[in-house]
Amino acid sequence: MRQPPTVNVMQPNEPVIKQINADALMPPRGKYSHVVIAHGTAYISGQLPVDGEGNPVTSESFAVQARQTLSNLDACLTTAGLQRTDLVQVRVYLTDLGNWKAFDEIYGEWIGSHRPARAVAGVSALNHAAGLEMEATAVVSVATR
Repeated sequence: MRQPPTVNVMQPNEPVIKQINADALMPPRGKYSHVVIAHGTAYISGQLPVDGEGNPVTSESFAVQARQTLSNLDACLTTAGLQRTDLVQVRVYLTDLGNWKAFDEIYGEWIGSHRPARAVAGVSALNHAAGLEMEATAVVSVATR
């Protein structure tokens, strides 16, 4: 017999929206947060290949850019008390779809056996002339909140 789904219930004094910035990353220069948690879901803002000091690594190879972007995504997850296995969707924007195969291999090493939903889209340009940008959605357990 199927069990009914678990429903996360907000605690009385818990904020409905929690905004978080990762200490390992440069504070956002725009009007956004690295991570926003609302009603048991974490929304991770688009991450670019920029190091912790805010320096773009876009003059480096696509592989270096991809690994830096994934590292930034890790920093956001860690700051929110989450891990890769909490990811439910990942969105990837590539300025050159010819890099799709290389990205998929690097991503596969990073994500392991976990398989969140994913979309990869080609775009004409990204900030800092980056080769990719990634954003993600993760589930937040009651214990993490």
